[in-house]
Amino acid sequence: MFSLISRRIPFQNLNRTSVLHRAQPLLTKPAAPSTAFFSSQRSLKTRLREGENLYGLFLLSFSPEMAEIASYAGYDFIVVDMEHGAGGVREALNCIRAVEAAGSSTVLRVPDNCQAWTKKALDLGPDGIMFPMIETGKAASDAVSYCRYRPDGLRGCAYSIVRDSKFGFDEEYLRNYTDQLLIMCQIESEEGVKNVKDIVAVDGMDCVMMGPRDLSASLGLLHDPGNAKVKSLMRTAETAVIASDPENGGAYLAGMATAQDKPVDLRLRGYHMIIGATDVPLFKKAVVDDVKSFKFGCS
Repeated sequence: MFSLISRRIPFQNLNRTSVLHRAQPLLTKPAAPSTAFFSSQRSLKTRLREGENLYGLFLLSFSPEMAEIASYAGYDFIVVDMEHGAGGVREALNCIRAVEAAGSSTVLRVPDNCQAWTKKALDLGPDGIMFPMIETGKAASDAVSYCRYRPDGLRGCAYSIVRDSKFGFDEEYLRNYTDQLLIMCQIESEEGVKNVKDIVAVDGMDCVMMGPRDLSASLGLLHDPGNAKVKSLMRTAETAVIASDPENGGAYLAGMATAQDKPVDLRLRGYHMIIGATDVPLFKKAVVDDVKSFKFGCS
């Protein structure tokens, strides 16, 4: 006890300047995160420009756990499906965070091509946005305008406080946001195929996503997606998109694998982005196989 007491230094003997100097960091403003912190992961747009073929998954369950697992599994992007999935804006945000934490990228498919849904979706900070049922060049142009701030578009200006700009911490946001966001328009009808060249020609529309099931339904062939007429229209749209130059006003081509078109088939036909599956059917197959294996001894 004596040695401990004897080693204490009386307060009056401390150098006042050194004390204030040590306390000074507590009085200074914290440094803002560097731009490098926000751009450590390459965007989907950048990866496509560099010639990568990207493989993705549709997420209908809105489960952050499923989203995180899928990202760790190696999918390049996860499409959080607000068109057909049961989740809303808050659930979508939780999925985006899970995907980002596991090192992948997120595309939000909005329920409709409208300004209200678009600004809600983009403020969450996804890497891409997908608009369903685009049938004309005008519709594609509208979609792009919903993604641009005035005077170039119609997007509401809350960029200083929303997650898309890291709540205002990303000081380079307004300079870079158009280069980071991948805008995808779905062609899912006979009318859309008819106007595919007008859609592809829209400035700022980066990628055409084919919708084979809705396309077959638009032809009255809902139960026959492998019909020759459906295949013919698919090839017409594919050819038009692939013939365009994404770096000079054209678009990339994306598609969903089906029983008629496996992922390898789409890749061989020149697709740049391929969605191989959807989480709900994958889980359904896994649990059905598990139950059959237990009850009936099936492998």
